Amino acid sequence: MSRSDGTLRLQALWLASRPSQVALIGLVYALGVGMARTLTGVSVAWDAVAVGAAVLLPMALGVHYANEYADVETDRMTERTPFSGGSGAVERTGVPPAFLARATGAATLVGFAGAVVSRLTGHLSVPALALLTGITVAGLAYSLPPAALVRRGVGELTNALLGGTLLPLYGVAVVGRLSAAAVLAVVPFTLLVGCNLLATHWPDREADATVGKRTLAVRWSPRGLRRAYWLLAGAAVVLTVVLAGRVLPGAVVRAQSLALVPLVWGGAVLTRRRSPFPAVAAMVVHAGASAAAWWWLALG
Repeated sequence: MSRSDGTLRLQALWLASRPSQVALIGLVYALGVGMARTLTGVSVAWDAVAVGAAVLLPMALGVHYANEYADVETDRMTERTPFSGGSGAVERTGVPPAFLARATGAATLVGFAGAVVSRLTGHLSVPALALLTGITVAGLAYSLPPAALVRRGVGELTNALLGGTLLPLYGVAVVGRLSAAAVLAVVPFTLLVGCNLLATHWPDREADATVGKRTLAVRWSPRGLRRAYWLLAGAAVVLTVVLAGRVLPGAVVRAQSLALVPLVWGGAVLTRRRSPFPAVAAMVVHAGASAAAWWWLALG
C-alpha cells in the first residue's frame, strides 16, 4: 500500500467515524456519570470513568463504520447535509466499502477485548459491561444483516433507546448503581432523540425507499410524521414537569428548558424544509444543558 493509499484510508476512517457524533456520545456518557454522582451520592472514580470512555470509543467507532458500510448505496443517492446523508467517506476517498466492513470488525473486537479485560480487573461493573454489550450489538444490528433493524421499521425506536436511554445509563453504571430514578430521568431525552430521528430521516426518505429501508419517513405521510414529532415533544415536556422536584432537580429542569425553542422550531418546519437542524439542536442543547446541570449539582 502506498503512502497516499494509507493517507486516504486514515481519512476514510476519520470521516466515517462521524467525529461530531462521537463528541455527542462523549457528552451523553458524561451526562450519565454526572447523574450517578447526584442521584446516588457516590464519589466519582476517575479511573473508572476513563476506562469506561476508553472501551466505549472503539465500540462507537465500530457501530459508525457498520452504518457507513451498510449505507454506501443509499448515501450515493442523497444530497448530504451536516446532519444526514452519511459522511461520504467512501465517495470522498475512493476506498472500497469492504475496508469499512473490516474496520467495523477490528474496532468492535478491540472494544470488546478491552471491556472484558476491564471487567476482569475490576474497572468495569457487570451492569456497565452488559449495557455496553447491548449498545454495541443493537447498534450493529441496526444497520447490518441479518437483522438490519432500520429496514424493518424499528430503526427509530432502536436508535432512540440506544442513544437516549442505554448510553446515559451506561455512564451511570460505570461509577454508580442503576435505579428506577436514573431510568426515569433519561426518558425525556430519549423522546427528544426520537424527534431528532424523525427529522434526520426526512431528507433521506427517497433514497431510503429506493434501497428498501423502511424508516418512518418512508412509511408515513408528512402529516403523520409531524403528528408523531409533536406527540414525542409533548410527552417529553409533560414528563419533565411530572418528574420535576421528584426525580429531576429544579436546576436540571431549568437547564433543559433551553431546548424548548429549537424543539418547537423543529416541529414547525418538519417535512417543510430539508435541514433537520432545529431538531438536532434541541437534542444537543438538552444533552449539554442537562449534563452541565447534573455536574453543577454533583460538584456543588
